[in-house]
Parts: sequence; structure tokens; C-alpha cells
Amino acid sequence: MAGQSTPEKEVIRRGIIHQFVLIKDIKQMIQYVQERDQIKILLMNTSKPDITKRQQQLLNELKKCTDELSGQELHRKLHNGEKAMGLTTVYRNLQALVKQGLIRSRHLPNGEVLYAPVERDIHHLTCVSCGETTQLQGCPVKTMHIPQKASKKFELLFHTLEYFGLCQNCSQELNA
Repeated sequence: MAGQSTPEKEVIRRGIIHQFVLIKDIKQMIQYVQERDQIKILLMNTSKPDITKRQQQLLNELKKCTDELSGQELHRKLHNGEKAMGLTTVYRNLQALVKQGLIRSRHLPNGEVLYAPVERDIHHLTCVSCGETTQLQGCPVKTMHIPQKASKKFELLFHTLEYFGLCQNCSQELNA
């Protein structure tokens, strides 16, 4: 600022002051956004997750069925109805429902994924050779004791349990 006239110095001084005010405003804005996001996170953890109409449609379809359904089967059921959606949309919304803890997924040895509402507590025996699946009666996991210390730090939404082995036919073929 040396060698500049007084009006120029005043303009520079005001510009510097203005920059400090902007920086202060930016810091306040960042603090506001962080506080707002923390509040959103708290609200998300205490309330039921919001789901879209399409997700609700998939959830309703899964609840109607007594068994698990694949994404392909859900797509077919919806495609025949009046509220059809594309296969990619079905899978994208199924993944969102899994992440929200509203449905569970079960991966078969052939790569297929089956979906069911979390309220439906189903467990299976699955043959690793042919993929045959047998439903288990009851839930051995329900009788497990989760230590109090662990349960306070973790909110359990659902569980899965699946046994893998060889079915009777595949076992006989292997031993023949």
C-alpha cells in the first residue's frame, strides 16, 4: 500500500475488511450446515426411514407373497400389473430397502438373490452343488444371548442364518 494515494488505500482497506466479513460469513455457514446435518442424522436414527412410492410398492408385493422373491420375479409380478417398473429400477429400490433395514436379502450359490421382509424370520439349508434349498423350522438365533454391552452400541435390525452343504441326491452321486 506504500506509494498509493489515500483514496486507493481506503479502497484496499475496505476490500480487505469485506474479505474478512465474507470469511466470517462462510465459517458461520459451514457451522450451520454441520449442525443441520447432525440434526438430520439424529432425526433419521429416531424415525422410520422415508421410502418412495416404488419402494413401498416392492415392499407391499414382498409382504403379499409367503416365500422369498428374486428381483426378476418381482419385476414380472409388477410388469403384469398396472404399476410396472423397469428391472434396473426394481434392483435399485430393493438395494435401498435392504440398506434401510426393511427387507433382507439371501444370496444363492448360483448368484441369484432372494428378498423378503425382515419380519419374516426364515432360515435355510442350501445345497452347494445343485442349489436346492430347504426351509428350516424355527429360529435358533432367537435363543442366542447378545451381551448387554454390545447391544447398547448396536441396534439390531434383523439377522440371517443359512447352512450350506450337500443335499441327499448330490451326496449320493458324489459317493457312488
